[in-house]
Order: sequence, then C-alpha cells, then structure tokens
Amino acid sequence: MSTKSTATSSEENQPSRRKFFFGAGAAVGAVAVASQTTVGKAVIQEMSSAVKEKSDSKTMTAHMRKYYETTLI
Repeated sequence: MSTKSTATSSEENQPSRRKFFFGAGAAVGAVAVASQTTVGKAVIQEMSSAVKEKSDSKTMTAHMRKYYETTLI
C-alpha cells in the first residue's frame, strides 16, 4: 500500500473550507426564508419583546453613574 493513497483518503475525510461556507450559506438562507413565514415572524416578535423587557429592568446604580461620568468626552 502506498502512502499517496492513504494521504488522499485522509484529505477526503476532512471537511474543507468550501464545504463549510457552502453549508453556512445554506443555513443562513434557510433562516432567512423561515423568518418570513407567519411562525417565524411570531418567534421574532416574541424574542424582541423578551429582549426589551430584560433591558428595561436594568437600574442605574451609583457605580454605573460614576463610570458613565468619567467616560464622557
């Protein structure tokens, strides 16, 4: 058995960058299509309302005020 055939078979088993980017592009396309359905829009709206509620609950502490005062230009 030659080393050339062993090297070729191991290279074929390893994922390539081209396959990765092709798969990533397909995943992004699938998410884009799914987000335009009624179920996808409902999920996006639910997530955005959860994020808004979470950010509104933040209170300004004295330490945070001092930090923001020192970072203003």
